[in-house]
Amino acid sequence: MTFAQYPSLAGKSVLISGGASGIGAEIVRAFHGQGAKVGFLDRDEAASVALADALNGEVSFALCDLRKIEEMRAAIEKLRGDIGAYDVLVNNAARDDRHDWKDVTPEYWDERMQTNLRHMFFAIQAVAPDMIGKGAGSIVNIGSNSWWEAGGGFPAYTTAKSAVHGLTRTMARDLGDHRIRVNTVVPGWIMTDRQKELWATPEALEKHRDRQCLPDLIDPVYVARMVVFLASDDAAMCTANNFMVEAGSI
Repeated sequence: MTFAQYPSLAGKSVLISGGASGIGAEIVRAFHGQGAKVGFLDRDEAASVALADALNGEVSFALCDLRKIEEMRAAIEKLRGDIGAYDVLVNNAARDDRHDWKDVTPEYWDERMQTNLRHMFFAIQAVAPDMIGKGAGSIVNIGSNSWWEAGGGFPAYTTAKSAVHGLTRTMARDLGDHRIRVNTVVPGWIMTDRQKELWATPEALEKHRDRQCLPDLIDPVYVARMVVFLASDDAAMCTANNFMVEAGSI
């Protein structure tokens, strides 16, 4: 594959949450390939070390549990010391664990909000002052088309992901005067290793292909490339919007 290079991203400081594996790791690779200074957050030490080593130690990472906001803030501060004041934030971290609505407890519900939504706002709060100081920035929140499609089997996840779109819209308004853009990338069913291991059975894939306009399954690289575009100056007039990467899934 030959993908676009964006000169405006060279040397930019980029923070990515959940960057050690799956879509997040592909986003880390994509920004590294653009010549950006990349830092990522994750709680998986082995996967974080492996990715950093694969990129010749040219990216930084900090270990943290994003459900613990003070821990996340400390990790963001550490990476700021490594790569400088932030130009780009990618709120990627999430977990789409399946659960039956009848079994959900208040404690599980709250934990799912912490895992899939709450940290996004507090990451924005932590990095926006850097962008305000620079007079520009790009924030990309990763949503999901699961709730657009009225998907069932994980109501706490889909509720959190639907709220990401509200967060994007309101923060685009609040930060727009500083030329900070906020957008949502909306993946369809992306063929990460986790999806392949847990849910991508031959029967499920056949059914899913029938729902897409395009016949090919979606590799994580295509989500990463949309994120990179939105972070670049080529997307300077794009904000408060949803950018679908779902192969026309209905």
